[in-house]
Amino acid sequence: MEVSDFEEETLKKRHKKNPFTPSMGEVNFMHEDDDNDRLETARARFSNVIKRHTALAERLSRDSDKMIFERLQKEFEAARASQTEEVYLDGEEWNDGLLATIRERVHMEVDRKAMLAETDMIPNHHVEEKITYRVGNKVICCLEGARIGIQYETTFAGDPCELYHLVLESKSFLEKMTVLEHTIPFFLPLREAENDLLSSNAMRFIDYIGELLQAYVDRKEQVRLIKELYGNQIGELYHSLPYHIIEFVLDDFTCKVIVSLRYADLVSVLPTRVRVIAWPIDQFKKSEVMGAHPSPSRLSYAEDALKSMSLPEGDFYPKMLSFLFSS
Repeated sequence: MEVSDFEEETLKKRHKKNPFTPSMGEVNFMHEDDDNDRLETARARFSNVIKRHTALAERLSRDSDKMIFERLQKEFEAARASQTEEVYLDGEEWNDGLLATIRERVHMEVDRKAMLAETDMIPNHHVEEKITYRVGNKVICCLEGARIGIQYETTFAGDPCELYHLVLESKSFLEKMTVLEHTIPFFLPLREAENDLLSSNAMRFIDYIGELLQAYVDRKEQVRLIKELYGNQIGELYHSLPYHIIEFVLDDFTCKVIVSLRYADLVSVLPTRVRVIAWPIDQFKKSEVMGAHPSPSRLSYAEDALKSMSLPEGDFYPKMLSFLFSS
């Protein structure tokens, strides 16, 4: 095909303006390199953000309440050491009437001490009745100064875990109780629960906070345990502060599995939305050779299984592999 003088002259002028203009194939190659560089940069930045987020979360949850925890722990230990009786409650024994009795004991003790201070009376040396109540994972006791203390004892797989404290102030029966101080993680909805429940149903409020804490510890311990068991296979792991969103990547010689878990609410121990996607490594290699994108496989059997069992339960990772090869 012949080129006219005009077209030839135009090409020469363009070449003079930019003598390094690449060919179309070179342009595509350069664009791909640029895209890969930008993608790697974005991945590195995102990974750095995740690390900083994790470090900040640990520091906030560890350091912010440390002094309050130590002080309240000593106060609770002193209250339990001075108790004359510990009553174990079960089922219907824990009710609004008992909570009213605890409030009454708190105010009677405050009134008794105020009367002694006003009259300069010598206090009786007989032991005052001090009762501590235990119901489920909660220990409820009367603290100094019209306060009711609740200590939550969380567990995982039958073993004791973290302790949390909640102190309610009860100024009078005519006023609603309020949360005075606590050691509950800041990302759990304590204030929302206080506004919604404490004034209308104090017993339900106390129980709900216990459910929140136990579910949070359960989800957190599941993640900790799966990292211990399969740390070599887990390439990336992300979770929200309350562990109600969990995502991780499992790398193996045979496949790559991405697991995504979503929990319906903060009192859930098992996920309600699960997605498990797998790519066989052989498929990755073939796709790279052919220049095509690998197609993932969705493991519906694994998704159903994860909705009914905790993460470390029942040899989780081997089951993932068996689900992959049976699909």
